[in-house]
Amino acid sequence: MNSTRKQVAVVVGATSKWQADGRNTRLAHGKVLDDSDLPVGVRWGVGGAIAQKFAQEGFVVVLTTRQAANAAALEQAIRAQGGECMIVELDLVSHTSIAKAFATIRETVGDPDVLVYNAGYLEGRDLPPEKELLEHIPVDMFDTAQHIASRGPFLVAKEVLPAMRERGSGSFLISNNSSSLRGRKRLTGQSLYYPRVMMRTLAQVLTEEYSEHGVHVANIVIDGTIDSPGTRALPRAQQHPEVVMNPVKIAEAFYYLHTQDKSCWTHELQLTPFATKPSF
Repeated sequence: MNSTRKQVAVVVGATSKWQADGRNTRLAHGKVLDDSDLPVGVRWGVGGAIAQKFAQEGFVVVLTTRQAANAAALEQAIRAQGGECMIVELDLVSHTSIAKAFATIRETVGDPDVLVYNAGYLEGRDLPPEKELLEHIPVDMFDTAQHIASRGPFLVAKEVLPAMRERGSGSFLISNNSSSLRGRKRLTGQSLYYPRVMMRTLAQVLTEEYSEHGVHVANIVIDGTIDSPGTRALPRAQQHPEVVMNPVKIAEAFYYLHTQDKSCWTHELQLTPFATKPSF
């Protein structure tokens, strides 16, 4: 690696559906929230906290999002902290969009040293109680879940792993949740999350294929409610703040994984608040 080149961290899904103007926030609260009194580290959930952490550690950070405007405030915050970053539009449903985005990244800042796959979706959350069963799930909803949870990370991996393998170093870190541990019934208000089991399986396969080439692959199970403007305003979070996870501390775990010595890599990490029981 050229010692004069800054390392590059790409955060796929740098913004949060629970940020002040996020889709989940609007769905749950019926309005955009004011986040001006919140710490900058929690305003954009896990993706935003990870982006800020790597920028603070000297990385050039690439924020990917479907629409650049979604990440504009995060970009400004990182620059205000003295970090370097850029926004690249990327739609995980489109193979063409993914290929174009990574071509732009390679041409502008070079091949990523770290790829954090943090994409989320909310398909299923607005279905009523009488439509909990799989027979009521629209096919297009299933397709979107598969695009984000399975096909998306597969296509992103194909874009970044060859260069990491040739270089003999790099980290491919997947942000996942407890629904990846086994198939579970979708309850009212939940996303169609069981395709995330495939996301975890992909991480396991890539671990077996690429570890010997010096590429660190890990599946991070974020087992709880993540602090953000939209989740902080929920009754459960206000009544039981001890169950809410600090995204700044989650981001530190991602950075720790990237900096682990090759002699003792972690390939799956489960993060659970002290006040709750770990999922299995």
